[in-house]
Amino acid sequence: MDLPSWQDEKLGTMKRSALWLVTVVGEGNVFTKEDVKEAFPGVSQADRRVRDLRDHGWQIDTNREDASLGQHEQRFVRQGAPVWEPGKGSRPGSSITQTQRREVLARDGHFCRSCGIAPGEIYAGTYESAQLDIARRVVRQPDGSEAVELVAECNRCRVGGRGKAVDFGEVLAGVENLSGMERRMLTDWIDQDRREFSRVELIWADYRTLPEESRARIRKALESND
Repeated sequence: MDLPSWQDEKLGTMKRSALWLVTVVGEGNVFTKEDVKEAFPGVSQADRRVRDLRDHGWQIDTNREDASLGQHEQRFVRQGAPVWEPGKGSRPGSSITQTQRREVLARDGHFCRSCGIAPGEIYAGTYESAQLDIARRVVRQPDGSEAVELVAECNRCRVGGRGKAVDFGEVLAGVENLSGMERRMLTDWIDQDRREFSRVELIWADYRTLPEESRARIRKALESND
């Protein structure tokens, strides 16, 4: 399928920048703000329109997500929704009101739906406190289409999860394949909107974060107790 020209000014800057990334930069390649200015001379806030693509599932990394990038470099990692197509360029909740924000936070229990931290809590091993905001999550539907839904997420997870999409059909298929006992267990967790992890599961989670040298010491400690 032939794509529209990224130089067609009738499309608007965000759609043109999306086409520019796809046809000129290419997935996996690096570009700079200067490259954007040269591609869209005289267009104010063209770099902001590039950032807006993240709200449509596009993954564009900076040096915060990719340490190999320079301060002024960005990497076009993955294409999201084809915003140049009719109906694909609108951004649900682009101007989120305070009322909408309060509703989303209340619906999501006033904690981050990615890591579970509550506002004001301190991230483990740091002195940094969490702040909650509203993120736009791309949800892939069973028919293959994508929808953008609002979710409460902390600032740290928002940065790390840009471009992340979840497959609703895959989750639904997993639910339908559960046994009766597993379905009751999941229903209880959903009703409580939380799950209590066992001591072993908590240790496992901590173990997975250790460097290999420390993981080896844990394995040796377990072997010595057999």
